[in-house]
Amino acid sequence: MGTPEFAVGILDTIYKNNYEIVGVITAADKPAGRGQKIKYSAVKEYALEHNLRLLQPTNLKDETFLEELRSLNANLQIVVAFRMLPEVVWRMPKLGTFNLHASLLPEYRGAAPINWAIINGETKTGVTTFFIDDKIDTGAMILSDEIAIGENESAGELHDRLMVLGSGTVLKTLSLIEKGNVTTTIQPTNDDIKTAYKLNKENCKIDFSKSGNEIHNLVRGLSPYPAAWCFIKDNEQEWNVKIYETLFDKATHQHESGRLISTKKELKIAVKDGFLIIHSLQFPGKKRMLTHELLNGISFSEKAIAL
Repeated sequence: MGTPEFAVGILDTIYKNNYEIVGVITAADKPAGRGQKIKYSAVKEYALEHNLRLLQPTNLKDETFLEELRSLNANLQIVVAFRMLPEVVWRMPKLGTFNLHASLLPEYRGAAPINWAIINGETKTGVTTFFIDDKIDTGAMILSDEIAIGENESAGELHDRLMVLGSGTVLKTLSLIEKGNVTTTIQPTNDDIKTAYKLNKENCKIDFSKSGNEIHNLVRGLSPYPAAWCFIKDNEQEWNVKIYETLFDKATHQHESGRLISTKKELKIAVKDGFLIIHSLQFPGKKRMLTHELLNGISFSEKAIAL
């Protein structure tokens, strides 16, 4: 059970290791983009390509879907980046239902664990398999594997490495279940556990009153999707701009936070403890581009400011 590209990497590993996949459950098709064309999930594309039995329920409690699910006679269900399951679904297989989550649980339970680990400046993260229970990402843990986060690594780069790591963790989990050797660990509960909140327009907006490192971490934690954003204002013009790549240069200066400083090849934004050097960004109606490409067609005045 899964939907995005991350889940495809795991499905492909299970398939190539000759486990019998009796069914694939993914999200219903949705219209997407300006033309509102019907878009298949990444998992559906894979399932069709490999002739796997496919179910796309809109309601996981619908009796017709539950009958179809029972008819598959699966002895185990594996969930990767899907949605919360009702008890009638996760209790169905005799060997249970386990989930692969892209964090070192109990840290970063929730919708966007890869992003928040980077945004919060973590130096390590990982993946965890656990048996699903009636809450979100709280079930008894089976295995976890750890990975270091690069100093300037983006969420997209970390996503791809965690997909490979997670594939191995799922295989090891399958082997333990197959041999009847599973031991689980109950997740600890305390008030200091960090949450991987759902990303939205508000928490993706850059706050230029923060330190350069905090802003740099936000940018890379949201790159390439959904992308950190801000307004850039210059005289009478204002643009909603996405920023994808930055470097932080620690320095003392007299500029106000948010002030744009540009040359023909470089664009940087003053923050309280230095400068945020912009490497790639996207202006409205344009594609993502490197800073020097943008500066070929636009120049900023000394009054330009990021808000």
